Amino acid sequence: MREFDTDMSVENPDDEQIRLKWLGRKQGKLKLVSEVWLKAAPVEAKKLLGVSFNDLKARIETQIDGRAAALRGLRDATNFHGSTFVNSIDVTLPGSAQRIGAEHPLIKTQVEIVGVFQRMGYSVGLGPEVENDFNNFESLNFPPNHPARDTQDTLVLAGQESKPLRERLLMRTHTSPVQIRTMLEQAPPLRIVIPGKVHRNEAADATHSPVFHQVEGLCVDTNITFSDLKGTLDHAMKAFFGSAVKTRFFPSFFPFTEPSADVQISCIFCGGKGCRKCKHSGWIELLGCGMVDPAVFEAVNQRRIELGCEPVYDTAKISGFAFGMGVDRIAMMKYGISDIGLLYSGDMRFLEQFA
Repeated sequence: MREFDTDMSVENPDDEQIRLKWLGRKQGKLKLVSEVWLKAAPVEAKKLLGVSFNDLKARIETQIDGRAAALRGLRDATNFHGSTFVNSIDVTLPGSAQRIGAEHPLIKTQVEIVGVFQRMGYSVGLGPEVENDFNNFESLNFPPNHPARDTQDTLVLAGQESKPLRERLLMRTHTSPVQIRTMLEQAPPLRIVIPGKVHRNEAADATHSPVFHQVEGLCVDTNITFSDLKGTLDHAMKAFFGSAVKTRFFPSFFPFTEPSADVQISCIFCGGKGCRKCKHSGWIELLGCGMVDPAVFEAVNQRRIELGCEPVYDTAKISGFAFGMGVDRIAMMKYGISDIGLLYSGDMRFLEQFA
């Protein structure tokens, strides 16, 4: 059967005009098809031609109805004047405000702390939140029976019992495993600062959360001393809290540093005079630090040998220091937040205060 022109464009986009052009009883194109082909066809061909004719008519009707529906929808969305569509804007309606986002107070605090150490020449180290026992505990001089290994503290992934202890997976309890990963990959000297999220099985209250953030640092080189550690942290605290802040160090204990210390800063709220925030002592405990225990370097050397690498952390030639602080606690101090849960609540009424 001959193909006919199916162009439905007309000068006036009127539904009735299009329908008359194709389906009109007097001058419609389908009437022409019927007269030229269908009526004049031999009897034996009329049945086949009739089926094709009805199929063509149905297809044309479907396209015409679809076009009409589309035009009606367009008329509803715009103003229609004769044959011209004109987009309209109702200037009396309120505009769409483009709200500018802001950093979460935790992220903002973390970025500021990291920036202080970056300006001192430290690079940023990152690592996974799911760690193995070797990186999280064993290499950091935690003996197998250390309390921090207890499941009351550490969230261990299920189904790990069949693996060797050092290969079992857990949610990292500190960002220190990134220190080990970095030393396994790089030879000294090292200066890295490590921000990140950590997990512990703790009950949530106003000052504790099972998820929180830390920033840790590691410096390894020849002739690194405790004086370097004190000078680094004193400068960092002054850069972050202001030049008037003072620091002092008290003996402490951490399995991976020896000697170890807790660092206090003069109260940023009362200037060291004594207030409720510092419990009238004039000082606030802020972070822990110490010189890297030689046992940590030995564990890294042994692991490098197992991985086919050269042991490069010779404790007779190198030394280093490490430190770590809680970002959540510093953010709460800086912004006067009394409940750590607010930082994780997602409450826009709270977060909008920092926009």
